Amino acid sequence: MSSNILEISFRRTQSVNLSAAIRSYIESKFDQQPAAFDDDCRAIERLREDAIHVVEPHNTGIQKLTAYAAQLRYMSSKFPLELGVDFSWWPSIGYHTNSPVTQNNIRFELANVLFNLAALYSQLAFTNNRTTPEGLKQAAQYEVAAAGTLNFLRSDIIPDMRSTPPEDMDESTLLSLENMCLAQAQECFWGKAVKDSMKDGTIARLAACVSDYYAAAGDWAIKSDAVSTEWIHHLSAKQHHFAAAAQYRQSVDSLEKRKYGEEVARLRDALLCVEEGLKEKKWINRVVEGDLNGLRSRVREELKRAEKDNDVIYLLPVPPKSELKILDRANMVAPKPPKEVSQGIQMLTAKGPFGRPLFERLVPYAVHQAAQVYSEKRDRLVTQNIVADLEAMTTRLRELLADLSLPGSLQALEKPLGLPPSLTSKAEELRQQDALYRLKRSSEDTTKIKTSDFAIYQDAVSLLDSEKAEDDKCRHKYGTDRWARPPSEQALSKWWKQSTDLEGYLNSAGSSDSLVQSKIRENEHILRLLTGPDREIERYVPSSRNLLITPAIEKTSSRLRGALNDVSRLETRRRRKIEAIRNKAKVDDISPALHAEAARLERVYPMHPISASQFEHLFEERLEVYEADREALNQEQEEQDQLCARIREANKNFMEARRGETESVTKDRERALQELENGYVKYKEIVQNLENGRKFYNDLAGHVTRFRDGVRAAVAQRRQEASEIEAEIGVGGMQLQERRELRSQKKKEKEQQDAINPPTRSAKDVPDALPAPTPIQGRAGNAGPPTPPVIAAAAQNSTAMPMSGMPMTNGNGNGNANTNANAAPRNAVWDPAMGIKFGGSPMAPQHTQGRGR
Repeated sequence: MSSNILEISFRRTQSVNLSAAIRSYIESKFDQQPAAFDDDCRAIERLREDAIHVVEPHNTGIQKLTAYAAQLRYMSSKFPLELGVDFSWWPSIGYHTNSPVTQNNIRFELANVLFNLAALYSQLAFTNNRTTPEGLKQAAQYEVAAAGTLNFLRSDIIPDMRSTPPEDMDESTLLSLENMCLAQAQECFWGKAVKDSMKDGTIARLAACVSDYYAAAGDWAIKSDAVSTEWIHHLSAKQHHFAAAAQYRQSVDSLEKRKYGEEVARLRDALLCVEEGLKEKKWINRVVEGDLNGLRSRVREELKRAEKDNDVIYLLPVPPKSELKILDRANMVAPKPPKEVSQGIQMLTAKGPFGRPLFERLVPYAVHQAAQVYSEKRDRLVTQNIVADLEAMTTRLRELLADLSLPGSLQALEKPLGLPPSLTSKAEELRQQDALYRLKRSSEDTTKIKTSDFAIYQDAVSLLDSEKAEDDKCRHKYGTDRWARPPSEQALSKWWKQSTDLEGYLNSAGSSDSLVQSKIRENEHILRLLTGPDREIERYVPSSRNLLITPAIEKTSSRLRGALNDVSRLETRRRRKIEAIRNKAKVDDISPALHAEAARLERVYPMHPISASQFEHLFEERLEVYEADREALNQEQEEQDQLCARIREANKNFMEARRGETESVTKDRERALQELENGYVKYKEIVQNLENGRKFYNDLAGHVTRFRDGVRAAVAQRRQEASEIEAEIGVGGMQLQERRELRSQKKKEKEQQDAINPPTRSAKDVPDALPAPTPIQGRAGNAGPPTPPVIAAAAQNSTAMPMSGMPMTNGNGNGNANTNANAAPRNAVWDPAMGIKFGGSPMAPQHTQGRGR
């Protein structure tokens, strides 16, 4: 059925097993049982099936789509965007309506549902009876709801998808559709004013605003790759049609005010505008063409009469275009989303229109994220700031003892024959642990995890390299003109950077692994001795003769032995302290506190999504319990410094007392005992190194796995995009050429107009591109329409008379007028030499009803 307005078609989809994906995710990621949410899973399945089967313009579809959209928005606070189910949707406009777009993204599903809601509103307006004032008013409300839904989709949903939107949901396309719906809504108010026989000046201001919206819609459509050329021609015809309608109505107002020369000038300009619109008759439907022809006939008749009357009777000069006053605007519309869309989450109550929120009893996903964040903060604090410092102190203490050849020199003196008891006990400890086998097994386990991590990483890097090679090949094959998408390094820059970071981690860890293996090789012979029988150790340690122990030697050795015993007690106490701190962190469960805080946030901010950042103050409070352990490090260091000073002093006195002893056998025994002591210390150090390495690679496994999964998804999307572009190059060449010719034609016409009549506004004042997206919070409350700047500039002087039942706004800050400069890249100052560019008429029967125009 032909009409003088356009409607948006529904996007199509197919059924998916959403409930199975939800159950699987709950089972794998949450502590709750999936069976507890079976009713909620069945409910969300019913809501989706009802929503995707809205394929006819009927009011019942609004409830189905808005209820499902509200539940999806609420679920975003419970689940991550990538739930584990692929949503496939077929575009409804553009040149790729036979190729579905698939994404594992809840926000992508929500975006499509809201797009279909906007389409439903536009179709309800299209099918509504627009021959009566009430029908026009209802159609305008539907169009405003469609524009508001598209505005909400563009500003609040698309930026949070965290993925590339489909071609027909990019910024330019949505802005074009939004302005088209506003133009058609404003056109309904214009038609109602005509039927109510309002003043011609008021009708002229309404028509001028209609034209501005059509102009904005056409400008954004040219920037879009999805809006068809037929729609672009339609929008252009309507823009020029309403330019003529506005000037014609203003000419009637001039006639009533006896401004006969101005009447002729405006009628002449109206005729030029309608002729410009008829240039599109080759591509527009018969209804729109009939509107233009009817208006042209009426304007010609009136112009002929006006010129004759002025030439014969009034003899007033006809002013040039430059002296005509810019028409004021009467803006009646704004892209305000319906409350079922903007306040959908708040309407999820037991007695509300959408029922209770589904999965309400499921702990929000942000709480689990917060628990993980806290665990990482706590472990980092305990491991790096407390335990690591204590272990570093112990290492420095052992290095001091090794430098002083302790306790070897003292053991050689105290027990010149056999093995010292302390060495025997340490050897027995290593035998029980089967030290060499333990090191070998731990090294092999670490190597297996490392190999697995590296294989996963290499798999992801291979995908990136393959995709880059494929993209370079296609760019070389088709040329940069046809293959105009960004290269891999730019489009997948996030993943390339992550690959570089992970490579750095792996290389650094590999260097550490080599150092540990070097330690094992250097100390392997000592460890074989320590884990062997005592007779092998005795054979390795030479005996010495009984030395004469003078009172000075006995005194200094006793003092040194006491200091070494203090070292043993310090190390034992420190090990217990480290174990206690680790146990303290292990039992530190923040989950109950997080659940209580999440419940409080839901009460204070009902139905608002909860984020992990909202728990930062709770993290700080919980981590304060470790502050005492951190402060104790200073005291621990002071005690160690005092002990080290005592050891140095005692060893100095001991060595001076033994200065006369020169037997080489005693020196050899000291060296052997010290090597065995150092071997035991190195074993403990290597075990800790291997344990740290295994933990590192275990943690890294999660990172490389997520990296590979992300790369797979990104590469799959790029490959699907490449397939679509190749198909477009092969099959859609004529459509692309037609679009390029249209853009080139528009550009040439503008350049010709600018060459003849340069615009008064400088080029630097016109935005070259859209600004970077702002955060959602920054858009809160921005419900004004993307009205072209020319509306706001002209509307400040508007003196429109309010219509009955229709509150008028003139862009001066009252009502719904909006001055969003990003709505359309058009000049804000009208140049008379360029003529006035507006749009078309919605009511074909009105064209032949005399003053009804």
